[in-house]
Amino acid sequence: MAENVEGVQGAHADDPIFQQEQAHLTELYAKLLQIRDDLTEELGAGEASARQDLIDMSEEVRLDFGGADETIETLAAIEGLNAVIDAYNQHHDFNVDKLRRVMLLLLQPYFAKVTLEMRPGRPPRDVYIGAAGMTDERSRPLVVDWRSPVAETYYNQQMGPTSYDVDGKTRTVNLLLRRQFDIVRDQLNMYFDTTVAIQDSLLLGALKKHHTEKLQAITATIQREQNEVVRHEDVPALLVNGIAGSGKTSVLLQRIAFLLYQERKTLDPSQVWLFTPNSVFENYIDTVLPSMGEANPQTFTWRAFVEAQGAGERDLGLDTPPEALRRIDAAAGVLELEPDDLREIRLDGEILLKLGQVQGAVQKFSQFPVGPRFTALVKDELHDRLERRFTQMAKDEELQEEMLGMDVEQQVEVFGETISPEDEAQTVEYARRLVESRYAAAHDKIERLSWLRFDRIGMRVLGKGAISATEWLYLRLLFTGTGERDARFVMVDEVQDYTEAQLMVLAKHFSRAHFLLLGDEHQAIFEGTASFGRIAEIFRETHGSVDECRLLTSYRSSPEITALFTGLLEKDEQLRLTSVQRAGVEPVIRAFSEKDEYLAALRAAAAEPGEGLTAVIAESDARVSWLSKQLGDAVLTVGSNTGLPATGVVLLPLRVAKGLEFDHVIVPDAQAEVYPDTPLARRRLYTALSRAMHRVTVLAQGPLTPLL
Repeated sequence: MAENVEGVQGAHADDPIFQQEQAHLTELYAKLLQIRDDLTEELGAGEASARQDLIDMSEEVRLDFGGADETIETLAAIEGLNAVIDAYNQHHDFNVDKLRRVMLLLLQPYFAKVTLEMRPGRPPRDVYIGAAGMTDERSRPLVVDWRSPVAETYYNQQMGPTSYDVDGKTRTVNLLLRRQFDIVRDQLNMYFDTTVAIQDSLLLGALKKHHTEKLQAITATIQREQNEVVRHEDVPALLVNGIAGSGKTSVLLQRIAFLLYQERKTLDPSQVWLFTPNSVFENYIDTVLPSMGEANPQTFTWRAFVEAQGAGERDLGLDTPPEALRRIDAAAGVLELEPDDLREIRLDGEILLKLGQVQGAVQKFSQFPVGPRFTALVKDELHDRLERRFTQMAKDEELQEEMLGMDVEQQVEVFGETISPEDEAQTVEYARRLVESRYAAAHDKIERLSWLRFDRIGMRVLGKGAISATEWLYLRLLFTGTGERDARFVMVDEVQDYTEAQLMVLAKHFSRAHFLLLGDEHQAIFEGTASFGRIAEIFRETHGSVDECRLLTSYRSSPEITALFTGLLEKDEQLRLTSVQRAGVEPVIRAFSEKDEYLAALRAAAAEPGEGLTAVIAESDARVSWLSKQLGDAVLTVGSNTGLPATGVVLLPLRVAKGLEFDHVIVPDAQAEVYPDTPLARRRLYTALSRAMHRVTVLAQGPLTPLL
């Protein structure tokens, strides 16, 4: 390591700018180390002193509830103790967060610097930009967070007059210098002064690297068109259509990080929902946000979402037509609930509300059409009836005897104290508390609408023998109006793979949330999915407006590979797309009439030495099964729930490969019968080829696809 450092320093010995920047880095790194040490010591000492203070205070509190004055005094003392605990916790949380940011910066203190003339005639100001923000003991910024308003001057990539927004106001400044750094810990390897995105040396350096089993956060290299999405104003729905390799997933995750930073006082990661195509992809991206100092949001596949909502045992509804959901909407005004549409409220074998009581509550409000107001009124009535049932149960002598026979441990568990009722009224009161603790979940069943048989209602409305999960979810929304009330942002990756019906469910379920919808219309590899035009229409209906952005630059693939997959698009579309990668290796395309020759070529391609990860991407699960037998131990077969290795050769179906990238891609079934000249086959081949970063091998067993 020391030899390497000396070599780097020696190479830049004659460069005064390099020496100056290294000196700044060394000084700043020492400050970060000091902050880390101070915080570690303070947290350790703070916890020790906090513990002692709390012990002292708690010993002074006398628990005396004898009279009114004593009770007030005792409660005041407990409240004072809680206030001290809260204050310690807040101080502790602040320091823990600061320590987390310091540890992140010690890996790479910053990646860029801008020199800004804030006002004419004033001395210019250097602003260093990193993965997190940090100030010194006098609250002066050492490093600013990449998401801070002033950092936008770096991502705008406009030398000279530029601007950024703070608290709704635009500040105009003069950008004199935009410098990028390659830094590891306290060592400066290189710096670049950049002006134009495509000449971004740091970006090209990052892109040259080989695939890893995890997606990397390259925050330093966000390009201008990507930055427009990351920092886009908060709108009800943002629809992003980007070509393969344009960094859609990175942009999505950086958008989440940006929102968590912008709204850090009010937004919790649990209020952000991310929909991913499969578990392999979920595993691929799970370290990106933590590497930026943020917690991961709630992450779901469509299947996991359906299961979490309680509709998991049904058909997933991937073939459900939007017309079925429109029929459910139309039924709202005329739907009358029948006795068979309802069910009793039962818990642990005990019927708490009989079917007749549920029916009575529903009939009481039958003048209202089915919908959120009707549901709220019926729920309130059922809660009241349940409370009356609890009161009735508390008078049961057997239950009272059971309660009085409870041992001390059971009493403390249920009542928080030992009990000895003095009269019948107290006995009934304690029995009532026992009933409430035992059957509290019945109130949850009322809230979850367990008293409605949605399957039967849906079968009657749609005139069919069973309903799908998509129809079930939408029907429930007819009664509730909205699903998730706490969600504030919903991100849908690979949105082109969702059907209109699925998106109608998501739009209605998260009616209060803002959406980011990312995809590539050319990668719609399943039949019957929604076009970008229909996606926009669905969200205009539910959310009022939809902003749209395009990402037209490929950062993943070499120019040769980009030319191959964009060659499958219309000519006018091809002209708008670009690749920023340096020239690479020409794709290999071969067709074989003999099966043995084909298999020999396939095995040779899979065995070719090369850095990184090679993927054999088959068009279907059936092809994967056949190829797995032919290739044997030479490949690792990856399914929906398997993680990716960093190196080696994997075999996987196209549906799992979507969204991932590999150093070398082998398309093993490029024959005409698998990829005929149809729009769907064209999109599937585009998707398979565009997974490759550096090399592509296309093999056909029989006549080659006419698409190539």
